[in-house]
Amino acid sequence: MSARTTLLAFGAFTVGTSGYIVAGVLPAVSAELHVSHATAGQLLTAFAIAYAVSSPVLAALTGRWERRTLLVAALLVSALGNAFAAIAPNYPLLLVARVISAFGAAVFTPGATLVATVLSPPERRGRAVALVFGGLTAALIVGVPAGNLLGGTLGYRGVFALIAVVSVLAAVAVRQWLPRVDAPPVVGLRARFAPAADRRVLGVLGVTVLVCVAVFSVFNFIAPLLHATAGLDGAVVGGVLVAYGLGAAFGNWGAGVLADRVDTRRLLVTLLSLFVVVLATLPLTMTSVFTSAVVLFVWGALTWSANPPIQSWLIRLAPADAGLLLSLNASAIYLGVGLSGVVGGVVISWVGLGPLAPIAAVLGVVALGLLLVALKPAQEPNALVVTSPASGSLARQWK
Repeated sequence: MSARTTLLAFGAFTVGTSGYIVAGVLPAVSAELHVSHATAGQLLTAFAIAYAVSSPVLAALTGRWERRTLLVAALLVSALGNAFAAIAPNYPLLLVARVISAFGAAVFTPGATLVATVLSPPERRGRAVALVFGGLTAALIVGVPAGNLLGGTLGYRGVFALIAVVSVLAAVAVRQWLPRVDAPPVVGLRARFAPAADRRVLGVLGVTVLVCVAVFSVFNFIAPLLHATAGLDGAVVGGVLVAYGLGAAFGNWGAGVLADRVDTRRLLVTLLSLFVVVLATLPLTMTSVFTSAVVLFVWGALTWSANPPIQSWLIRLAPADAGLLLSLNASAIYLGVGLSGVVGGVVISWVGLGPLAPIAAVLGVVALGLLLVALKPAQEPNALVVTSPASGSLARQWK
């Protein structure tokens, strides 16, 4: 189980690097295609929005596919998008290439998460989810900095080509070593999307969007914020950000272990409450290299610790429709990422950089409120009405 889940995590690392790599090669894209940094940055936004919109739709359209075949196809689509990005002669075609890559990632990440839970015993499913998402944190910690370093040697086209090759290798490995996993029972499109109307599911998805907006509206501008609060510049900022990545990896792993041992709902309330406090006080605590590294480690740990319990909770809410719910949650993540640049830019233009983190923390408070609402028992029980053949009376089986 561990080796197979690690293979899925490697695939998540591949598509995660594909999504985040623009941050590492942005200057090279801007210089070679003669566009501004802001315009080049829209390649990340296009990827995020395409991912958010396509993930639930593609999950519904591919619901009958055998899971191993689906994962292989997703990795090959991602490889195609990155190969196209490597040869795209202009910015509009590069934008199209990013959308194609997003389609592959939008299918692979939630699909791999679901397969990891199927291949794991119930007592280890939280850790399996954490391991798959560990591939995404590894993309932040290793993939993006490596892309930045390789960009100087290979150029951004070479970096995209390298990701395409690695994606093909991941597809071959999945096809070779992952067992067949049957698709869930076939249901109609309307029935497939029915669980998404559950108040608890909507609450969880709202929490995901708000937390991602809160996180990335600040993280997108973390370099100037570190300069303003601690006077940090250049390579020192990069070194401090390693602490954030290490914290993200630790938080993701730790939450996966806890999700198998404690109630995931209480765990989420605790983690989100601490997250709000740390985010609100960032301008006060990031005052030196040491304190910045410590605070960013804690912030990264709290930020990325939310994924395993959220996904475990969604799977428990509707096990038969877990693939769709995980796709919707993945969409919520990337929707939050896509909106964060707009929110952060508006806040900075209106009130400046200093209040950005406390204002983002307000979004975290709203997310906490949504979570508490989602935790409340449903007002109307989920009942299946059946007719008793013996008495003709109605009996209710409560879920």
